[in-house]
Amino acid sequence: MPVPEDLNDPELAGPLADLESILIPEEILQAVAIQRRVFALAHRRVLVAATSGRLIWLSRKLPGGFDVSNIRWQDLEQVSLKVGMISATLIVQAAGATDLASQAVAGGRVITFPGLRTAQAQAVYRICQAQDQAWREKRRIRELEELRARAGGVQIAGAPPAAPAGDAVRRLQEARQMLDGRLISDAEYEAIKARILAGT
Repeated sequence: MPVPEDLNDPELAGPLADLESILIPEEILQAVAIQRRVFALAHRRVLVAATSGRLIWLSRKLPGGFDVSNIRWQDLEQVSLKVGMISATLIVQAAGATDLASQAVAGGRVITFPGLRTAQAQAVYRICQAQDQAWREKRRIRELEELRARAGGVQIAGAPPAAPAGDAVRRLQEARQMLDGRLISDAEYEAIKARILAGT
């Protein structure tokens, strides 16, 4: 990734090298924000980065080394940005669930990054928002697929089938034949049909 102009400061070469060292193959660095020096008097500055797959932050130690934490985009629950006179604060909340399931558990962790350079924080925030919207749409589509699967017995990838599709069709055909043969009433047929579509 080309280094943004405001990160060309030679003393930031170390943190950026640390960041590059932990990226996985095919992962693309999209935006970086670093704490202003005045907010890091008791520690080295925190670096926050948005990549193609996650939000990463490096907490650099005194006298050396660093800790790495991250949130996968699919776990992002909410992001907000507070812009002040000299800096910005990025606040990120991650959901408790760690997969794509529509039954996600809210109320995971909240991480606050104070004292970030404003333009950089805004760039990271924009990527967070775009990823949040994209994953909300993926979860909405997945929820619709799960509803269809429960209603019609259609299997979706990674989820147990409510009932095999062929079995449901066969059972509906048998129920229809019983209705046509006057072996069951219309009301009984509708009750059987509802049970089949519900996967029971």
